[in-house]
Amino acid sequence: MENGFIKVASAVPSVKVADCEYNVQQIENIIAQAEGKGVEVIVFPELSITGYTCQDLFRQSLLLEQAETSVLMLLDFTRNLDIVCIVGLPVVVGDVLLNCAAVIQKGDLLGLVPKTYLPNYSEFYEKRWFASSQDLQPTEIRFAGNTVLVTPQPTLFRTCDGVLFGIEICEDVWAPAPPSNVLALAGADIIFNLSASDELIGKHAYLKSLLSQQSARTISGYVYSGCGFGESSQDMVYAGNSLVYENGHLIAEGERFSLAPQTVINQIDVEKLRSERRTNSTYVNAQRGHSARIVNVHGVSMRDFELLRDVEPHPFIPKTADMEQSCDEIFSIQVAGLAKRLVHTGCKTVVLGISGGLDSTLALLVCVKTFDKLGRDRKGIVGVTMPGFGTTDRTHSNAVDLMHALGVTSMEISISDSVRQHFKDIGQDMAVHDVTYENSQARERTQILMDLSNKLGGMVVGTGDLSELALGWATYNGDHMSMYGVNAGIPKTLIKYLVEFVASKVDESSRSTLYDILDTPVSPELIPADENGNISQKTEELVGPYELHDFFLYNILRFGFRPRKIFMLARRAFDGSHEGASFYDDDTIKKWLKTFLRRFFAQQFKRSCLPDGPKVGSVSLSPRGDWRMPSDASASLWLKECEQL
Repeated sequence: MENGFIKVASAVPSVKVADCEYNVQQIENIIAQAEGKGVEVIVFPELSITGYTCQDLFRQSLLLEQAETSVLMLLDFTRNLDIVCIVGLPVVVGDVLLNCAAVIQKGDLLGLVPKTYLPNYSEFYEKRWFASSQDLQPTEIRFAGNTVLVTPQPTLFRTCDGVLFGIEICEDVWAPAPPSNVLALAGADIIFNLSASDELIGKHAYLKSLLSQQSARTISGYVYSGCGFGESSQDMVYAGNSLVYENGHLIAEGERFSLAPQTVINQIDVEKLRSERRTNSTYVNAQRGHSARIVNVHGVSMRDFELLRDVEPHPFIPKTADMEQSCDEIFSIQVAGLAKRLVHTGCKTVVLGISGGLDSTLALLVCVKTFDKLGRDRKGIVGVTMPGFGTTDRTHSNAVDLMHALGVTSMEISISDSVRQHFKDIGQDMAVHDVTYENSQARERTQILMDLSNKLGGMVVGTGDLSELALGWATYNGDHMSMYGVNAGIPKTLIKYLVEFVASKVDESSRSTLYDILDTPVSPELIPADENGNISQKTEELVGPYELHDFFLYNILRFGFRPRKIFMLARRAFDGSHEGASFYDDDTIKKWLKTFLRRFFAQQFKRSCLPDGPKVGSVSLSPRGDWRMPSDASASLWLKECEQL
């Protein structure tokens, strides 16, 4: 394992029913290729040494002896290999025959894991030949020149770097209480499944759903290998399913019905899985009383690490297939949160500042939908545009046009004169565009909104988003403050998709304005416009690209990843190969990662007194919920690692 990743493989070899010598040769070929690619653990299908469809041939002593001889061949073949191999075969234990998985590495038979649940219905007759592990007492046997304990007790295998994996066989995962439940609660990071599930119409989709749910429920990696071409087609067909899941997400899949051998390779992020488990108190509590027998795997030689798997550059953005449904759900959460607050307080009016930017636009759209849902007149929504020294004609016009198109109450109050008077009172030079110059404008706007809400008996709806909260890109007790922040759980990269979602459902006048807002650069507009009247203060030129910051935010808060790993992931995510994502070189990623960490630590004091607002996704910065951090914590540990990148 390197950087928290372990490289695994699901293999489907060519098979000839009852021809153990041929089958082992095919398995060896795949093992050799996988070893060359740095695979650490590989799994083959159920009964892969003999073939699954031998039926009554499993009663033939010659076949059973040849299966054991084949294991000897594999032991000899793997003597100088680091890879851990999991193959399936029949094993005689006393007077019963077991359907087993054999774990092999470096010429040693590390263990035999018997199947627990034997299907004996419809097309399956496994109890005709095999016994269940539940019928077995712990028994030590000599097999393939090794002394091995065969036991119904849960067994885990531990790699030299501490990764724990368990094994279940085909029907086991279809049972109401799969062995993988116990294995995961005993500490298994990854479950390997040797399978021989036949194909029926609709069954493949059900299988994928089953494996996804089991991987998610156990917060584990799940590697599945099913029998393929070469198994008897006398009454059934096997598609050769190779599937790799990580906490419910399919990260690798092979070709179904392939006539050729195939191996699916990917990396499972064990560090991510363990982070998820640590933060899930329900999972931790469920682990009480669960234990397993541990078998240690041999040490392996170090290799250069190469990240194989894809990395999503925009983790907050829903996948295209369910974009509309996800946006609708997110928007509905915002609306429901605000509706509850309005009903509880009895406020008939909401007040919010409308700048013509994305954040305030989304907040306004949430207010409109909320009032419609509550059956209230939109005139109870008071949108206030407050032009100042940096306001441009474009944003001002968009703000006014949008309020008019949506039918809300529109007000305009210039802050210029009041801020000039304030500068005069405190001795601030108008020509000095420093933090005082900027923050005074933000606080003046907040004062206007707060006082208006008092006058109208309403509440101030905040417009700031999750990304701004992470960076502290808000004026303390200025736009940082409101009475309810509807965007508090929405990252910047997601906001434009939500606005686009709403734009597709409104009238033409509103849609035209919304599309122009979407095309406007992100800016607080606190510095005067340029000589052409355009925005001169662009946020992403000052604090960095939001797509990078949202990527950093997600991986730091969601999984607790260190800077070194985040940098590695960001290099892959922003390598220019992903549609819709920019390319950033190493120096750029390092620069903005350091900026993010410095600001994230330094600006916690703003988040410690955050207004209420709804949690929308898996990442939140509410001090009452997901994120509790001292305002005076040091960032030196994280920044030091950044310097070493």
